[in-house]
Amino acid sequence: MNPDDPLLKILACPLDKGPLALLPDDDALYNPRLHRRYPIVDGIPQLLPASGEQVSEDEHERILKRMEQARRVLP
Repeated sequence: MNPDDPLLKILACPLDKGPLALLPDDDALYNPRLHRRYPIVDGIPQLLPASGEQVSEDEHERILKRMEQARRVLP
């Protein structure tokens, strides 16, 4: 999955129904509100509630920093 994929605009977190951010380095989608990461396996997002992984506060901060850096790089 790439950042320009139109599917990203309609995918939502199965728990809070909010938008998800793509983490291309991790091959995952991320919900920063709930600190949950959902894997992408063979190009298919795994969006069942049980598929999500809760991340620690430290990992959450690292992910937010990477997301901010990625935004600065994009034109």
